[in-house]
Amino acid sequence: MTAAPVETDWRRLSPRMLVIHPFQEVVRAAPALIGLLFAGSGSGGEGHLWSLAGVGIMVLFGMLRWFTTTYRITAEHVQVRKGLLNRKVVTVPRDRVRTVDVTSHILHRVLGLARVEVGTGMSDRKRGGELKLDALSVAEAARLRVELLHRSPVADTPPEDIAATGVPAVVAGAPGADETELAVLRPQWIKYGPFTLSGLVAVGVIAGYLSRLASEGNVDLGQVGPVRETWRWLSAAALPLAVATVVLVLALFVGVASTIGYLLAFWNFRLTRHRGGTLHVTRGLVTTRATTVEERRLRGVEVSEPLLLRAVRGARLIAITTGLRVGQGAQRGGSMLLPPAPRAEAEAVAVRVLRGAADPSPVTVPLTTHGSAAVRRRFTRAFGVHAAVTAVLLYCWLWSDLPSWPGLTMVALLPLTALMAADRARNLGHTLASGYLVSRAGSLVRRRVVLECDGIIGWNVERSFFQRRAGLVTLTATTAAGRQGYRVQDVALAEALRIAAAGSPGLLDPFLAGGDAVPAAEGQVRR
Repeated sequence: MTAAPVETDWRRLSPRMLVIHPFQEVVRAAPALIGLLFAGSGSGGEGHLWSLAGVGIMVLFGMLRWFTTTYRITAEHVQVRKGLLNRKVVTVPRDRVRTVDVTSHILHRVLGLARVEVGTGMSDRKRGGELKLDALSVAEAARLRVELLHRSPVADTPPEDIAATGVPAVVAGAPGADETELAVLRPQWIKYGPFTLSGLVAVGVIAGYLSRLASEGNVDLGQVGPVRETWRWLSAAALPLAVATVVLVLALFVGVASTIGYLLAFWNFRLTRHRGGTLHVTRGLVTTRATTVEERRLRGVEVSEPLLLRAVRGARLIAITTGLRVGQGAQRGGSMLLPPAPRAEAEAVAVRVLRGAADPSPVTVPLTTHGSAAVRRRFTRAFGVHAAVTAVLLYCWLWSDLPSWPGLTMVALLPLTALMAADRARNLGHTLASGYLVSRAGSLVRRRVVLECDGIIGWNVERSFFQRRAGLVTLTATTAAGRQGYRVQDVALAEALRIAAAGSPGLLDPFLAGGDAVPAAEGQVRR
């Protein structure tokens, strides 16, 4: 009988985190503390005392985390124990570990620390079961990453090899020895930064922070000199000039902020394949991040082309990985295999990630179009929505105080709606190639999905009222990876059944009447 683990099996975070957490708590509470300072500035120094008391409480709260947080790695589980009054133990089976992110912010790097996030699936964050260790020494974080994902002992790894590079020698070795370089950032890719529009996030963050700061400090922004003069000029200018000025200034700011954000996020980007069966992504300038994904959980890739990025022939590459949902904040960073770069480069990296799938490559294979019925449906949907919005705006203009320009603007935008509908129709396509389902759709964001058929666990066939009239259906391949379901939109029913039958041989036989391409019943088909 195996003896139970003793208490000494539990490990503590680095003592240097006693500097990190108090600082983080003070920064997080800065607007409220500044508000207390302003609110009490005229009360004989009481505001200063309350602010100092608040800082002291934040520092104490941050220091308590070191005393109340421990973790351990067993042969079957990863466990984190935390909390003082409300004690909680988070336990995750090691075979549920999908990714390991090692992040170092600027203060972490100064102190030689790193934050480790263990990705265990799409629902961990909602259930409060995410595993975060903030902070460990760089050497311990790198050792932990290898221990969790490479499934091999690392006790023999020389400490000097870990400390020198931040990752063990088995990972940091020269390309061709233990890892193969798949992609590395090139300086010319920076020109794609302004077309990512990530600077819009910076605008929102800055505006929100200033608004909260003004609210907590009881400051009227309208009375601030530059703000007052800017508003006065905009109010006196003609409406077209004012709108054009605001749009131009915002575009310039967003473009510069997006470029800076691109540099901060993707500087020193490098994608490698480790011989232990993992993909490793490192990136970051001020804040460095290293993400490791197991290849055995990789089910395909997605080449994503937002409209502005597509206009300059750019794209980004996203992994479709079991248990790692795309588009979930920090988790999305874990699924990105290539930052905005030339589309040809994204396609080449996708081929290398899929280990050069047999000819024809599913990444570049020509797609089957969806026919005239699907094209008509794109135009009728676009014009229908446009006409409804225009009618509502014109009705409000005629029967209320709404000005006429919104309705007239919608009328003027009719050609743009037609172009958008034509682009959506042109982008529709699908095929089966080399054991992969390939589908493409979208206009504002065009996505080409390459999904391994072995990773498909079921098929959904859906038809709306208007699709039935057009003789079309939407076929969804359900999977445990990425977005959980990938659609082939507006295809003929016979073609949808052919795709499902070819993608999962034998799965649909019980649902076909007499072997004909007619479903015995609409709905879901699962393995």
